[in-house]
Amino acid sequence: MVPVETYYLNLILFMLKIIGVFTSLFLISIIFLRIPQENVGLASFAAKSNLLGSPRSAQRFLNILTGVGILLYLGIAIQLNLKNL
Repeated sequence: MVPVETYYLNLILFMLKIIGVFTSLFLISIIFLRIPQENVGLASFAAKSNLLGSPRSAQRFLNILTGVGILLYLGIAIQLNLKNL
């Protein structure tokens, strides 16, 4: 029989890995939104919809969102690496 502590530790590690994968995919999509090409990325998105407001406020929002995503990803990566030592 597996001890309860081991079961919960494995469950937490699995959840961290899943959150890490989703954070990675989220960061990739945010970075692709920010690629400055004509009619692609944020300029096209801002022109077609008013979802994020003006392009300047959308850029600021994406900067903050990217920073939070990077910090979350680094925190998860550090936790997973410390658990594997």
